Amino acid sequence: MKKIILAAIALLVLSSSAFAAEKIVLGVTPFPAKEIADVAKEVLAKQGYELDIKEFTDFVQPNFALEDKSLDANFFQHIPYLENTNKERGYDLVWVAKIHIEPLGLYSKKIKKIDELKNGAQIAIPNDATNCARALRLLEKSGLIKVKAGELVTAKDITENPKNLKIRELDAAQLPRTLQDVDAAVINTNFAGEAGLIPAKDAIVIEGKDSPYANVLVVRGADKDSPAVKALVKASNSKEVKDYINKNLVPKGIVPAF
Repeated sequence: MKKIILAAIALLVLSSSAFAAEKIVLGVTPFPAKEIADVAKEVLAKQGYELDIKEFTDFVQPNFALEDKSLDANFFQHIPYLENTNKERGYDLVWVAKIHIEPLGLYSKKIKKIDELKNGAQIAIPNDATNCARALRLLEKSGLIKVKAGELVTAKDITENPKNLKIRELDAAQLPRTLQDVDAAVINTNFAGEAGLIPAKDAIVIEGKDSPYANVLVVRGADKDSPAVKALVKASNSKEVKDYINKNLVPKGIVPAF
């Protein structure tokens, strides 16, 4: 009798594990990646996968955690940032799906229009290589400065600066908190949204929908063709995710990239 009971228990354990959802661990930054991932999580559940979402508050740790296999995928960065990280750190991380675009915007607590910037005004921009270059191009497009040709330009590459603007390169996550101390700051949409800023309403100038900086789903190169990654791609580019972005995020300046 005891053997029968033990056999039944073993069968039950095997059955429950066989039907348990396969877990995918995804690293995201708080906004809007977390909200989009929550929608994809529901879609994935219908495919038999459990999406375990881990939040990060910076741009460095999610790639480090993916490389060391603490994560199965991450969703927070655009392609130039990924390419630069791979080059600098020797990672083999690849993007497998474009999901949305977060336009970079110029914000201020002191001025309402770009022509109100005074001589010698201080402007804070992100200090990571790709977003720094992206911010400088936004300022250039706005007619404030001119920058030499190239991809990863920095403040040292400014060739014309008629208003003698003081450019401060700071950590991207810290930029919303600098608005009281500088005349304006170029802020990533995710950090702007987290600070209660609405890009479509609060940005003095903002990148257009033609921005090449789509935020992408990233995995390790060895895993890009796995069934779990394919399921995650399908969920991330699903109708449900696109509908969510169009309804809830487009009014905030964020647009779908698929």
